[in-house]
Amino acid sequence: MDLKFNSSRKYISITVPPKTQTMSPHIKSIDDVVVLGINLSRFNKLTQFFICVAGVFVFYLIYGYLQELIFSMEGFKSFGWYLTLVQFAFYSIFGLIELQLIQDKRRRIPGKTYMIIAFLTVGTMGLSNTSLGYLNYPTQVIFKCCKLIPVMLGGVFIQGKRYNIADVSAAICMSLGLIWFTLADSTVAPNFNLTGVILISLALCADAVIGNVQEKAMKLHNASNSEMVLYSYSIGFVYILLGLTCTSGLGPAVTFCSKNPIQTYGYAFLFSLTGYFGISFVLALIKIFGALLAVTVTTGRKAMTIVLSFMFFSKPFTFQYVWSGLLVVLGIFLNVYSKNMDKLRLPALYDLINKIVEMRKSRTLAQTV
Repeated sequence: MDLKFNSSRKYISITVPPKTQTMSPHIKSIDDVVVLGINLSRFNKLTQFFICVAGVFVFYLIYGYLQELIFSMEGFKSFGWYLTLVQFAFYSIFGLIELQLIQDKRRRIPGKTYMIIAFLTVGTMGLSNTSLGYLNYPTQVIFKCCKLIPVMLGGVFIQGKRYNIADVSAAICMSLGLIWFTLADSTVAPNFNLTGVILISLALCADAVIGNVQEKAMKLHNASNSEMVLYSYSIGFVYILLGLTCTSGLGPAVTFCSKNPIQTYGYAFLFSLTGYFGISFVLALIKIFGALLAVTVTTGRKAMTIVLSFMFFSKPFTFQYVWSGLLVVLGIFLNVYSKNMDKLRLPALYDLINKIVEMRKSRTLAQTV
């Protein structure tokens, strides 16, 4: 930027360099979204969307498989909070490493905001992991998929958003389909526990808030994904460590995991690594497209996780799973349509009737002539 002063005319001329020129490395473009070293801002919106969706599906499908594999180990189900502690430790390390690779290392979001986000993150992931000690994996995933409506409510009350009828219909279809799936699961393989239901419901409440809080903070302060991950999970690690220390839950978990290091810490490392990569793409989705579309993508991923769970882990099956799954797919379609109403405008019923009437009139006139 060049500044030119002219005392005789008393004006300042400001020349802004074109986009082709390189900006200072200390100045970060507002539109820059970097995920795992990939600058997504170089691509168009459609390519950004497909890259983020591919990253979410690939890494979180592996994440879900490893999560169920860990909790299928005999004796581990009561150590969900310790697994979350280890997961937060790995996330903090990964975030610190990624933050060192970018040029601007300043913390942009205030510390108080990170304390709130960390608390919500602990509630979301800790309660979700712990609920697996009381619920089977498909049921837990189904409950997590029902967060679409709480996210919409959070968007209304936290950010003042307004959603159209297509978004509301999508949320209703997905939630009804997932509830139907849950009822089918309870009929075929009843494994419900009130404690697990309460835990996963509290996790949903925290998850409904955190997406909107993250979106608002990242857009307001133009923070990077690595910064968000590092500070939210490192502060959350302190929260969980204090909680486990006060409740005397740290010692038994360490003793158990030390006897099975490969099945616990080894799987936990891979589990955390794929989860970290996945959350990086989720944060990119939130920053570029908003919390609602990000939740829609992650909900579709959860449906795929359930299918893989039935493939790799023996479970009873009923066709009610199929019908409820199709209802969820309908909800996803409605949400995608609502985001692209201008590009994918479906013909209205009134327009169809007018078109049919005009065709009949033209046929009548042709016959008359």
